[in-house]
Amino acid sequence: MSRALPDTTPLRREGRRLRHTRNFIFLKDVAGLACTAFGGPQAHVAMMLRLLVHKRQYLTAADLLELQALCALLPGPTSTQTITAIGLRLGGPNLAYLTLLVWCLPAVVIMTVAGLLLSHIDHGRTAQVVQFVQPVAVGFVAFSAFRIAEKVIHTKTSVALMVAAAMVAYFFQLPWVLPVLLLAGGSVTTLRFRKHAIVQDKQPLRVEWANFGLWLGIFLGAALLGHYTEWLPVRLFENFYRNGSLVFGGGQVLAPLLFAEFVEFKHYLTGPEFLSGLGLVQALPGPNFSFASYIGALAMRPAGGGVGGQLLGAAVGAAGIFLPGIFLIFFAIRFWDGLRQYRVVKASLEGVNAVSAGLVCAAALLLYHPLPDRLLDLPNAWCRAHDVALPLNPLLVGCTFLLLLWERVPSVVIIAVALAAGWLVG
Repeated sequence: MSRALPDTTPLRREGRRLRHTRNFIFLKDVAGLACTAFGGPQAHVAMMLRLLVHKRQYLTAADLLELQALCALLPGPTSTQTITAIGLRLGGPNLAYLTLLVWCLPAVVIMTVAGLLLSHIDHGRTAQVVQFVQPVAVGFVAFSAFRIAEKVIHTKTSVALMVAAAMVAYFFQLPWVLPVLLLAGGSVTTLRFRKHAIVQDKQPLRVEWANFGLWLGIFLGAALLGHYTEWLPVRLFENFYRNGSLVFGGGQVLAPLLFAEFVEFKHYLTGPEFLSGLGLVQALPGPNFSFASYIGALAMRPAGGGVGGQLLGAAVGAAGIFLPGIFLIFFAIRFWDGLRQYRVVKASLEGVNAVSAGLVCAAALLLYHPLPDRLLDLPNAWCRAHDVALPLNPLLVGCTFLLLLWERVPSVVIIAVALAAGWLVG
């Protein structure tokens, strides 16, 4: 007489419930980052390290650095690709696309509204409100450099690579420097591959070309349509998709390319309008590539479609600038785990991680360098009489670093206090 198999349906339901709960918590964390992650890609990685690695433990610090390095080798928005790749690993393509939407939406909405209400926005007031956010962001990056070095720097070779990468990145701020440094660092430690154990049961390396074909197909299709059509939204999509497919180095490199195309060549907006939007996006949390939605909204003015036309332009700009990098990271990450089985690749990761740590150190210095000199007057009568004051920005950086080291104050509280202080002082 055959024995009945146990019913596993309740276990499967419980597993699905737990996965859905974890995915919901992850998306909530992404939304928190989207509203508080100021300062560009390196500051974004710093906050991801604090929230997604140390607090939630979705992945390890080494995994985050590997993903960030892989994204830095590809064209597109590095921090957007990184957080989308984390979503892909946790919950597959559906969670990845939701992650992309939640991460980009706040900044895209704000920049779209800025494009619609350009003449009514007081950019000077915005600058006053966020005046203390940048030194706080520098504190986040400095703390990230400390934590990353603590996790991945274990040999003299790693120390040397970290210091060399930090110096080169600081003194040579060129778009091609970052991928070259990552490749060079990986090449140095590749020579030590014999120290790593051989993986006996290697899985065959499989390259899935679907996402690469999707990226290339849209790239060529948009180029053909843009050439033969006069409909402005299609041409704008092609313009942004092309720029998003070819730019390395993040928003700092994207800005001059967009200025040359949309201001100097096509005259869709004026120089002051462009600079106003660029200043605003630098003051916002989230991805700097959301600047494309601002340009798209303003570029649709000649089409005469009113607010609806400008909203379409903003949506086209955001889709065109973000999608290429997402397609490419979806393509690369699917065979990245297979590559990591090989000793040569494992050995190269030591150098890649060391260089990544050096790049974060350089980012902290580069972000601090343009801060204006601010002095904090002391209330003591002797100090006032002798004109003694404390430098404010180093104090804010140091206090942020210590608060993060204390691990009792959430990142969002630190950012909120900085914004409130800027609003009160302004």
